[in-house]
Amino acid sequence: MPEGALDRRQSNVPDEMKQHRSDFASCVDVTTAVDLRIMETTDLHVHLHPYDYYSDCPNPDLGLARLAELVDQARQQVPNCLLFDNGDFLQGTPVGDYFAYDMGLKEGDLHPVTAAMNAMRYDAITLGNHEFNYGLDFLMKSLAQAEFPIVSANILRAQGANPLSDRHLVKPYRLLPRDVVDRGGQSHAITIGVLGVAPPQITIWERQHLHGRIQTRDMVEAVRAWVPEMREAGADLVILLAHTGIGPIRHTENMENAIIPLAGIDGVDLILSGHSHQVFPSRAFADIPGVDIERGTVCGKPTVMSGFFGSHLGLIDLKLAREGGVWHVFDATVSTRALRDAAAQFAPSLMESSRAPLRSPKVRKIVARAHEAVLESIRTPIGRTETPINSFFAYLGHSAATALVADAQREFVAHHLQGSDLARVPLLSAVSPSKAGGLGGPRNFTNIAAGALTLRSLADLYIYPNRVAASRLTGAQVHLWLERAVSAYHQVYPGIVEQYLMDPSFPGYNFEILYGLDYEIDLTVPPRFAGAGREIHPDNSRIRNLTWNGAPLDPDAEFIVCTNSFRAQGAGGFAGTGPESVVLEHPAITRDILRDYVTRHTPLNIVAKSPFRLLPVEGANAILRTGVAAHEHLDMIADFAPEVLGVDKRGFMRVKVTI
Repeated sequence: MPEGALDRRQSNVPDEMKQHRSDFASCVDVTTAVDLRIMETTDLHVHLHPYDYYSDCPNPDLGLARLAELVDQARQQVPNCLLFDNGDFLQGTPVGDYFAYDMGLKEGDLHPVTAAMNAMRYDAITLGNHEFNYGLDFLMKSLAQAEFPIVSANILRAQGANPLSDRHLVKPYRLLPRDVVDRGGQSHAITIGVLGVAPPQITIWERQHLHGRIQTRDMVEAVRAWVPEMREAGADLVILLAHTGIGPIRHTENMENAIIPLAGIDGVDLILSGHSHQVFPSRAFADIPGVDIERGTVCGKPTVMSGFFGSHLGLIDLKLAREGGVWHVFDATVSTRALRDAAAQFAPSLMESSRAPLRSPKVRKIVARAHEAVLESIRTPIGRTETPINSFFAYLGHSAATALVADAQREFVAHHLQGSDLARVPLLSAVSPSKAGGLGGPRNFTNIAAGALTLRSLADLYIYPNRVAASRLTGAQVHLWLERAVSAYHQVYPGIVEQYLMDPSFPGYNFEILYGLDYEIDLTVPPRFAGAGREIHPDNSRIRNLTWNGAPLDPDAEFIVCTNSFRAQGAGGFAGTGPESVVLEHPAITRDILRDYVTRHTPLNIVAKSPFRLLPVEGANAILRTGVAAHEHLDMIADFAPEVLGVDKRGFMRVKVTI
């Protein structure tokens, strides 16, 4: 069996079977071999134009319009190609908000994402969790004129007794009959089976939109049930569009990141993955059992994950041969192509090839119309701020961005609880930085200069279309909430210099800061919770001296925690969250609340007093990875004696701080 060959039935192939497949590969007539390229985009989040709407400036490292050029080039290199999207394409920039809230979609209107995908000739797509952020009706209108199949095997209108009897929102799978050309120029028929899955937590994260309308099923259970039917129906090759990341090795029911157990399912040939905004193959996944980053396989199955925001194009290049009426895959190569490297990677002559017509000019035209309309909208002035608003140092406790959102939430909830019995319960306001680096990259920070505020400023400050909500929690639950949040920090050891402060894989949106309390964080203690929310050290506590109104927090006391709909319904696994504790769930979008707050309080003069501080660690310092633009604001963290160490290979500025 040649290096990189695909075993499509199981990950642990007996030696004699390997020898048989090797013998098969060695006797394949080269002229009858078929080269088939599978291309993936994922987690586009409405990044259509190569533009950073939050900074209001171009960004050539992202966007579907530029990615369309890579798709055209990839198609010109291989005669047989299929293009798929792995979900989370409908929400994530002001473009998505503009078409959902400002312009809206009437029956027959064509969403620019759908128009661009039609122009690029996608073969099929699946749905991600963020497709539901604007509600089910908007999603269905957005996809009404799609010229490609949409598949999802575990998002349901109604759950049946077993997966095969479920009633689905869209078809669970589709069979794509295609004609492929071998190296000798002969045409052959092949049937490609495509099915999709997404995290079942969608019904929790989007409960306001989906309760009573949508159900979900475990991803592994759904795929395991449908693949045999696909084979029976004639699928020669089964491609899984899995909007889920590489997570735990063992399957547990309704897990969010399930690529490894999905890859172990008999009959799945290859996997297109996403959701976690990472790139695979890459060193980030080294040393995980069953994952081979050199071959780009998980449990022996070729697997690709192509970043986010249109940063990469994922490629799986297969070599196929037909024997006895059955198609066999005898080799596979997995790779990704980054927009950042595109100029150096492709020769000019490639662009001039006439093998296939370039589609990117049409895509650029579609995208440009939406882009100009959105720019006009987001530049609308709404107020002024006397202080800069940024999130560069949120993990050090200095963030006007989170302080502003906390004040706006608290004021809104207090107003809507007036006159009720809950008005007497103390209010806390929970906020996490919408943009705080991490996997989002060195541009992923809120950075609003003092002066005029526009709708763009609000989009930079709060990127999600969440709604305002409030939950009733005990003091004990509040304490656990904070322990979960401070899992974002690495453990810091006394007497050691230049330790990295933050876990870059920890999502910034789970670093919750609770305004209305005072607390300290002891980073010498290992975290109580793992990054995904599982409790790993029940006896550990990083939170010290937790007080309310100057007195130690009573674990039996009750509090109203102002938050958002995503968190209140249970997203992230924070203590006390879930429908049973929700006391207010308002239809207002958090960004609209912020707009009203800014208008009422302009000009803003934000006092960014942090509710927490990091306890000193003797003889230690730490490295904070932040945005380069933070250099102008180092005076904000003068008490940490910051020292700039330079910029790392990803573009983050490294700042040494004393803690």
